[in-house]
Amino acid sequence: MLQLMAELGISDRLQWKQHTLIFNQPEKPGVLSRFDVPDIPAPFNVIVSILRNNDMLTWQQKIRFAIGLLPAVVRGQRYVESTDRYTLSEWLRLQGIDEGVNTDIFIAASKALTFINPDEVSAMITLTALNRFLQERYGSKIAFLDGAPPQRLCQPIVDHFVQRGGSVETGVSLRRIELNADGTVKHFVVGKKGEPDRVLEADAYVSAMSVDILKLLLPDRWRELEFFQKLEGLEGVPVINIQIWFDRKLTNVDQLLFSRSPLLSVYADMSVTCKEYADPDKSMLELVVAPAQEWIGRSDSDIFAATMAELARLFPDQIPEPARVRKYHVVKTPRSVYKAVPGTQSHRPPQATPISNFFLSGSYTLQPYLGSMEGAVLSGKLTAAAIERAFLSHSPQDLGQATAPQA
Repeated sequence: MLQLMAELGISDRLQWKQHTLIFNQPEKPGVLSRFDVPDIPAPFNVIVSILRNNDMLTWQQKIRFAIGLLPAVVRGQRYVESTDRYTLSEWLRLQGIDEGVNTDIFIAASKALTFINPDEVSAMITLTALNRFLQERYGSKIAFLDGAPPQRLCQPIVDHFVQRGGSVETGVSLRRIELNADGTVKHFVVGKKGEPDRVLEADAYVSAMSVDILKLLLPDRWRELEFFQKLEGLEGVPVINIQIWFDRKLTNVDQLLFSRSPLLSVYADMSVTCKEYADPDKSMLELVVAPAQEWIGRSDSDIFAATMAELARLFPDQIPEPARVRKYHVVKTPRSVYKAVPGTQSHRPPQATPISNFFLSGSYTLQPYLGSMEGAVLSGKLTAAAIERAFLSHSPQDLGQATAPQA
């Protein structure tokens, strides 16, 4: 992600925050607990941040926590990947890490990383993130984009394409994938509402759709292949975002916060953390509802009411009085990133498929950054490399005659 933004010349749109993780304390309403990470080499910076926090972990818990994580640190990613057979809760019990640490740390971490709880999520997911935090000096440092992603991140990507002769269309649906006799892609049939369908022909075809939509659009002939059958083990997890505008300031914390709420995952006051929404007098909270399975079918008003009840615990001096809600907006995503339950790692496909001119991108495909923006961006880079290998693997003499693939 950082490399992409640097190539686009928009790195200055990242608003880097202090290197710290901040948790609410439900048993102490309105009180925050911090893991401040000093600017020293990894893993000592993270270790020091844990040792200095006495709000959430006792010394006995810290010792058990450290011993439990030792295999992941010493044995590396291969060991981490072997834990995909356990839920995080099962793995914690095997390591002798008590329920208090799970409640205090890992429920919040699981919901932030995957939108599900430790009793569902694969241990591999959280351990992969922790391993990265322990190996990279700034692995857990957070930045906010300075404004709305469509304008501040996506538009520069579009501009980059267009300036180099490419084109980007929106509002166009993929109707179906037509095949040649050998099973390769003949063309895509695409359409725009109110317009006749049309044929899209190219040398290489890429699906960057979510895995749930891809499964619906796979040609019947491909469904017989083991490669695509494995996709049945992947499905998106529901998630809900809610934005609430208040008539006064609720907090001046310039950082992402872990709510440690049964309903909410992470949240931030965007009027403090993000330049576009800056307001010295009023707050705009953006919150993630997770797990969202039981809420995704509920009305916006029900979700808002439940969120406000949780906020009353986090901000007891301001909610329900004197702070008043100016407006709110609920965004539901019924199928978001892939649901990272035990065993799903073996179902994640590489970017190159058995179909010579068809490729996959998306955070569900194999790459080390899991279901995330970073994972999605890296998957695209790996897809480009796969296309290059497939279409441009010529001898030096032939390269001058090679035609670059059109996607």
